[in-house]
Amino acid sequence: MKDAAQLNENEKTWERLVVTYTVLERAREIELGQAGVSLPQAEVLHFLKTAKEPLTPSKLARFMHREPHTASGLLDRMEKQGLVKKTKDLKRKNMVRVTLTKKGEEAFKRQVNVRTVRDITSCLSSKELVTLNELLDKLYSKGIGLLREMQPYPYGTTPE
Repeated sequence: MKDAAQLNENEKTWERLVVTYTVLERAREIELGQAGVSLPQAEVLHFLKTAKEPLTPSKLARFMHREPHTASGLLDRMEKQGLVKKTKDLKRKNMVRVTLTKKGEEAFKRQVNVRTVRDITSCLSSKELVTLNELLDKLYSKGIGLLREMQPYPYGTTPE
């Protein structure tokens, strides 16, 4: 195993990126916990609230970059908590749509109002924010490309 002095610049940057993400994720988990919502639940609430069309469990899984069974289990737990409702599509009986309940709407509002961690980038200038977003877009595109190579579905074409 290499020590820190032996890492190349790409490896050092990767380590800093992972550590930074881990710290921010943990801070957000704590903050959301105080609002009574978990990080995965906040993600589902966000996608359901901002979607331009009704979402299915499989679409949610793709948006969240999770395996379908992982998203399905999360949705089952959220439905038991009264945060979401799953209903069969009237046109396509084998399709399920997921919607927010009143309790889910309230949870969404609570998590949106807890913003200390989400506002962490306020320490950056406007120019730094633009640069950071450009770099994140570049890394995201590269990452999605890698996922498509390693696991085409759900990142490539969908099976028939």
